[in-house]
Amino acid sequence: ALPISGSGATTMFALFISVCSFAVIFTADDYPFRNTSLSFEARVADLVGRLTIAEIAGQMAHGGARNNGPAPAIERLGINPYQFGTECLSGDVGAGPATSFPEALGMAASFDYDLVYDVTQTTSEEVRAKNNNATAHGDYSFHTGLSCWSPVVNIMRDPRWGRNQETFGECPYLSGQMADAFVRGLQGDHPRYVRANAGCKHFDVHGGPENVPVSRFSFDSQVSDRDWRMTFLPQFQACVSAGTYSLMCSFNSIQGVPACANSKLLTDILRNEWGFKGYVVSDQGAIENIMEKHNYTHDAVHTAAAAANAGTCLEDGNDGNTTFSHLEDAYNQKLINESTLRDCASRLFLTRMVLGEFDPPEMNPYTTLDVSIIQNREHRNLARSAAGKTFVLLKNDKNILPFKEHSFFQMTVVGPFANDTRMLFGDYSPTLMDEFITTPLVGLQQSWIAQNVAYAAGCNDSKCTTYDADSVRNAINGSDLVVVCLGTGRTLESEGNDRSDIELPGKQAQLIMDAYAAAKGKPVILLLFNAGPLNISWAKENVDVIVECFFPAQEAGTALSDLFLGYVNPAARLPATWPMSLDQVPPIVNYTMVNRTYRYFEGVPLYPFGYGLSYTQFEYSDLAVSPSEVKMCGDVSISVVVNNVGDREGDEVFKFTFTGQTILFQRLICNLSGLIEFP
Repeated sequence: ALPISGSGATTMFALFISVCSFAVIFTADDYPFRNTSLSFEARVADLVGRLTIAEIAGQMAHGGARNNGPAPAIERLGINPYQFGTECLSGDVGAGPATSFPEALGMAASFDYDLVYDVTQTTSEEVRAKNNNATAHGDYSFHTGLSCWSPVVNIMRDPRWGRNQETFGECPYLSGQMADAFVRGLQGDHPRYVRANAGCKHFDVHGGPENVPVSRFSFDSQVSDRDWRMTFLPQFQACVSAGTYSLMCSFNSIQGVPACANSKLLTDILRNEWGFKGYVVSDQGAIENIMEKHNYTHDAVHTAAAAANAGTCLEDGNDGNTTFSHLEDAYNQKLINESTLRDCASRLFLTRMVLGEFDPPEMNPYTTLDVSIIQNREHRNLARSAAGKTFVLLKNDKNILPFKEHSFFQMTVVGPFANDTRMLFGDYSPTLMDEFITTPLVGLQQSWIAQNVAYAAGCNDSKCTTYDADSVRNAINGSDLVVVCLGTGRTLESEGNDRSDIELPGKQAQLIMDAYAAAKGKPVILLLFNAGPLNISWAKENVDVIVECFFPAQEAGTALSDLFLGYVNPAARLPATWPMSLDQVPPIVNYTMVNRTYRYFEGVPLYPFGYGLSYTQFEYSDLAVSPSEVKMCGDVSISVVVNNVGDREGDEVFKFTFTGQTILFQRLICNLSGLIEFP
């Protein structure tokens, strides 16, 4: 026993302090945030409560792109780095081999939500498989993560915008339904874990210009609240309702306030109205542009505070020295409070929690996915089926299509898109794997539609500034069927690259006319590979068949073979209006919706939204609408009988359109029933 007086009392006091100081020590596995019996929210609260302000700023400052990622490890807590940046728009982008699927605008043309779900589910399986492999080898480089900067749900509001190909078209309702399917397919339906998390972009009022006539980095979108609510917000709300864990704020300003520092957008609407629980990441360099391009703030510290206070929680910067690296200074200067920073960190770590990072691997079924699934037969078959469902049949005179095998002795395929593998893919496509790519030429050769197939490119690239007319005429001479492959490609429309017009590029218009003349009355088929509408008025009046192919990716040739032989009955429809000319299109910097999209377009288009033909015929009858008058926010019941009166099985898309009668709400509202198959 120790004495209770004298030096003994001092010894007893020192012993008491020593015992208490060791009572709170944890090993990395003992922290409550690793306790799987607790809720994710409780675990996140424990984890974030242990972080210093400097550590939180470090996480928020490293959103992923190039040298900007990964978010650093927190070694004292046993937390690994995390890569927030990858792209999943049409397959897993930039992380090595992957299955390539059609570009988003083509997927929208399918009007097939289940197809979008299947494609994004397959994409996320490959994303997860490669992430499993990368992290097992300590690789956290760009594009190896599980947080996708996809889908793009901006409205296709101008035919010249370079990024139209990445969108789901011009209809907010269709875009919202496609976004819902994309998010659910990507993230999966496991009750505990997310396979890969979606990130809907670019939030908001973003749809050109990229570079013509002004830069997207400094552009101010002057939009009315009515157009903002009715056109630019609904599809993002659909993303949130579908459960997306992330949104990306855009480069532009909205009504004078940069999107990534716009509290009306990111806090009032996104968090307070919609109840968004995830995180907002900036577009690459968008936070520094608040100061450098928009002149909205005067230094990096105030810029970081403005963005974080508005609701941006993660910076995708241009290099390692990001604006959010000044968040600790902003905190010390009382420009941002601790609760705001911890809330942002909580949103980031909640995503990592549901991805399974802090659970034992054996609990998460997605950790068993491995790279052997990439480009397996099932995935390639889905890519082929998806491509076939994106083709829009714009013209089919005398029902020339479909053909039977050996229908012709000689077929000629011409044009710069006939046999160039790179031109079949849109922006943000996966790493191209030549062994799995079939061009239109190769696919039609393998179809045996004709015994002999001749070929001439005519132009070296899509710009078609140099054109060899003789090679085209000579290849067509004596042919029984001519297929002309024209379009734009990423060279002419892409991120950072708007078009100045909607004409066929270079001398492509001359090529189609020469091919038509050389065919001497034999059938001529025009295949178009593009996103934004093209002026094909001459072709519409003269050639026999026109097919809009968009950017169909690796299975382009095999899918075209299926279409030509009738194995696929086209059911796709245009997801955007094709104007006759630019005379019908307002300036790209004008953000009113007057005369834009089918909902407000007042002219006669070359092709309307929703246009597309089939190999069979459908008959509509007995349309009934009840009640005949609908009150504000009331329900309406619509029924119609649709019969397939042709001789082939086929799919048909119902499009119900309503017209408002009051001046305040004079508009067209898109409401699509979906895709229904009729045998």
